[in-house]
Amino acid sequence: MLDEIGFVDIEIGRPVDTFGGASGEANARTFDVHGYPFRARRP
Repeated sequence: MLDEIGFVDIEIGRPVDTFGGASGEANARTFDVHGYPFRARRP
């Protein structure tokens, strides 16, 4: 999606546990939910 709107040099990082310590942590682990950091630039 990022490249479709003109971004280049797109990098996607390792999965991150974004729900650690949150009330929905158990549900997130059940469904294997993670966040992914990304970096991109627009020329």
